[in-house]
Formats: sequence, structure tokens, C-alpha cells
Amino acid sequence: MLTTQRSMLLASLLMQTGLLGTPLCNRRPDPSPVESQGQEAPPDSGISASTSEPVIPWPKQDLPPLATLEGPAIQAAHAALEEALKRFPKESTDKCAFSARALEVVIGQEAGWYFARVNRRVDRCPGFGPGVTGLETDWFELYAISPKGEVTRYPYQP
Repeated sequence: MLTTQRSMLLASLLMQTGLLGTPLCNRRPDPSPVESQGQEAPPDSGISASTSEPVIPWPKQDLPPLATLEGPAIQAAHAALEEALKRFPKESTDKCAFSARALEVVIGQEAGWYFARVNRRVDRCPGFGPGVTGLETDWFELYAISPKGEVTRYPYQP
């Protein structure tokens, strides 16, 4: 009985302090990395306060997700993206219009298979880049990813 009372007391204290109910992985460490980056390092720490490295803009609140996907869906989207990138000319891989920056992936699942549509978004590249016409803004590839991870391109183009 005493153990039950202690457990209930501990649970109520945790709830009052906000430690129960929010996963620890969603909590921000204290002090805030954003706040601590603005502070100078103590002189004896051996760390220079003025470095040429970029300052990481750590979020001040919980990070709003872009999307929440299960691991296999992410792997399927990545596999489709890699297959689409292979189809671009090798001499153009350093150009924005022929990079992952100019692509987006829409992923779905049906009957245990993942289906990924890779859309080309050259509008994300300044000036679209050399060798890209306005007609290519509606370009896409469709891929099927089997439950075993095999990637097959839909055969609608040569």
C-alpha cells in the first residue's frame, strides 16, 4: 500500500512539473542552444567565441514536422529519388535543375507496394539552368517499390 501511495505521489509530482506526458525527445535541453550560442565562452575553456563556422539556428520551440513517415516509406522515396537522378546527364549533375533540389517525391502505398511520383520542380532553381525549357516544368517519373525493395520505373517513356 505504501508503495502504491509513493508511486501516485511521484506521478502527481511529475505531472505538476510537466515531466509526465511529454516525451523527453520533444523537450528542449536547458540552457537553450540558441541562447548559449550568443554567450561568449569562458576564457579558460579553450573555445574561441568568434569562429568562422555557421551558427546553427536551433528552433526555440518544438519543431513543427514537415511530414511524419514510417521508415520503409522514407526508404522507398529515397530509392525512387536516386533512380530519377540516375536518368539525368552525368555532365549536368552540378546544375540545380539536374539535382535533388529540383525534385520532390509524392509517396503512397497500396497492397504492400509503395508508389513514388518524382516531380521535377525547376522553378526552385534560379533561371531554371542551362538546357531546361519551360515545357519541362511538368516532368515526372513514376516508380513502384516492391515489398522486397526492388524499384521499377513505369514504362510510359523510352
